[in-house]
Amino acid sequence: MFDAAIMQRSFGAAKVALDRGTLTELSQSGSAKVMLPRTYGAAPELVFLNTSGGLTAGDRLEYSVTLGPDTRAIATTQTAERAYRADGEPAQATVSLHVASGGRLDWLPQDTILFDGSSFARRTDIRLCGDAVFLGLETMVLGRQAMGETVREIFLRDSRKVTRDGQVEVFDPLRLDSVAINRAGSPALLSNARAFSVLIYSGPDADRHLQDLRASLDEPGVEAAVSALPGRMILRACAADAWPLRRQIVRLIAILRPGGMPRVWQSQE
Repeated sequence: MFDAAIMQRSFGAAKVALDRGTLTELSQSGSAKVMLPRTYGAAPELVFLNTSGGLTAGDRLEYSVTLGPDTRAIATTQTAERAYRADGEPAQATVSLHVASGGRLDWLPQDTILFDGSSFARRTDIRLCGDAVFLGLETMVLGRQAMGETVREIFLRDSRKVTRDGQVEVFDPLRLDSVAINRAGSPALLSNARAFSVLIYSGPDADRHLQDLRASLDEPGVEAAVSALPGRMILRACAADAWPLRRQIVRLIAILRPGGMPRVWQSQE
């Protein structure tokens, strides 16, 4: 008898730290890379990349950003992350984001595309100190509509936790499996949406943006709602196609941060 083939797995970890515009730490290993392209904006841009081309069973990916006091940065991904069919344990990704008092981090990765049969678990931990400001986005896309892809089997576990000085401000867990996909027409689930986003803003002025955000929820084909408590705001949006959702998100982010989107992003007007 032949033993089952042992498939090669990808492992990657990329970590970057900045202190008042000075690079204090940069490490990368395996399939994870981080680039600091030359830009002329008010804050440096950090661009993460998974060179394996996607994630499947047993893969591991870690990204980390640390900002010192009074330090600002924008972090994104070079392209959409892809979770492929996984026959085995889920692919796992961990994102660790730390911002000291007076700092601001805009974590604006591009979409995560989930293919049929994918199994993916991700945890994003955001630790803020003092009056630090955080703007974070996650967008999931269930297959590529232009390629006629349909997702019927899936396992997704995705969570975001924002703490400030050790106290939890936002805990946002998501679990999506094949049973939920088969009931996706329910308003309590996806309402047959192919793409969905969560946008989190945490900072002393969070509730000040509420009315402007609500007034901008006007993209045809996109359903969205936003709520706020003192110091934090959460917006959720979904659509049958990823491009209208992206156009809506780009306009919303323009309200929350001057200077536009990271340069590597693609948009469709």
